[in-house]
Amino acid sequence: MTQDLEMAARSGSGGGAGGPYLPQPRDGLDDDGKKKRTGTVWTASAHIITAVIGSGVLSLAWSTAQLGWVVGPVTLMIFSVITYYTSSLLADCYRTGDHVTGKRNYTYMDAVAAYLGGWQVWSCGVFQYVNLFGTAVGYTITASISAAAVHKSNCFHKNGHAADCGVYDTMYMVVFGVVQIFFSQVPNFSDLSWLSIVAAVMSFSYSSIAIGLSLARTISGRSGKTTLTGTEVGVDVDSAQKIWLAFQALGNIAFAYSYSMILIEIQDTVKSPPAENKTMKKATLLGVSTTTAFYMLSGCLGYAAFGNAAPGNILTGFGFYEPYWLIDFANVCIVVHLVGAYQVFSQPIFAAVETCAAARWPNAKFITREHTVASGKFSFNVFRLTWRTAFVVVSTVLAIVLPFFNDILGFLGAVGFWPLTVYYPVEMYIRQRRIQKYTTRWVALQVLSFLCFLVSLAAAVASIEGVTESLKHYVPFKTKS
Repeated sequence: MTQDLEMAARSGSGGGAGGPYLPQPRDGLDDDGKKKRTGTVWTASAHIITAVIGSGVLSLAWSTAQLGWVVGPVTLMIFSVITYYTSSLLADCYRTGDHVTGKRNYTYMDAVAAYLGGWQVWSCGVFQYVNLFGTAVGYTITASISAAAVHKSNCFHKNGHAADCGVYDTMYMVVFGVVQIFFSQVPNFSDLSWLSIVAAVMSFSYSSIAIGLSLARTISGRSGKTTLTGTEVGVDVDSAQKIWLAFQALGNIAFAYSYSMILIEIQDTVKSPPAENKTMKKATLLGVSTTTAFYMLSGCLGYAAFGNAAPGNILTGFGFYEPYWLIDFANVCIVVHLVGAYQVFSQPIFAAVETCAAARWPNAKFITREHTVASGKFSFNVFRLTWRTAFVVVSTVLAIVLPFFNDILGFLGAVGFWPLTVYYPVEMYIRQRRIQKYTTRWVALQVLSFLCFLVSLAAAVASIEGVTESLKHYVPFKTKS
């Protein structure tokens, strides 16, 4: 299996089947012999916004409530600066050597293999693919909660805010899974640009609605109690809860900025010239600055509206009841967005496994043969159909078993932030620029990495504690949300 993964890493798994490396482009082909890439700053930005403005934005009011007016906004800004900086470092690793003519690294693992090698390739693979899979689980949870919220919103409007409008999320998770089985059959990541653009529009829509409703609530004078330090010990929480929830909030914010794990895969869809790293840095600046603006507004206005009692999910926690049709529309936008975001995060896993299988069993028709249908307009592969369906089923089952929004998001953010957003980009940059040990720049980069490691560790422990507590009161298929 180790040999298979190494072959997959070196043959490349992004943007379709691997091909021989060719130094000169040919008609209709790029310099690596693959179909010419057509991505631009705008399509790459759409992929980034689709990945970044996901379910994480919905928890930012709650996260700000745990941290307060001072630490909350400052933390959002710090995470955005770190994400942009390390993403720029990572974008320079798409090609080994020259940024224009160097050999392409099709995936995050390819880049780590080219610059670091050894055990770091496999540790990167574990962190990346576990986090990608976990994100699929998290998005299934979020989409089902939003779908259920549409039913609850109409129920509250019809029967009053005190009515028992609880609903089981399981059915909605299953429906979301069925939809993902269909979209998962799209062969290549590059074929999903249209879905990312639709998803990006949806993310802007529901984020804007959450911000608008929060602003309206604040202006109306119905805002909650806020403090400089967030939730108060002895009033809202006890001292132990304050610590755990503050660390969970850090994990939620880290998750809100997580997209580095698919940055190389997104960059592999970008055309050249200009050099891919230049395009990707522009897309990263556009994507991160746009999302940070939304995050600051969502987190701060949401906290201003609800105070220390801010709900874990601002659009499904029912701090807002009216206008119910707008709440319905926002939650439908969330579901549509997460249909696309699920694919953005899952396609790299699909490509890696299929490249691995093709390298291991190149003569197996079950794995390699494409069957055409509808007079050749569509094709399907039996292995792709079987394995991708199994992936969706497993992620859906895990979402049903562990449907804890803030805890799961915090854990995913903690697990993915330090290694994928900070550690590997920093280490590859040091190796690429041949920065000597113990120089000022080397020490500064190591301090940044170590501090981010401590934040990730604390957030992971706090999120595990939160899941443990939630499991004490949750019974699958029986507990209503």
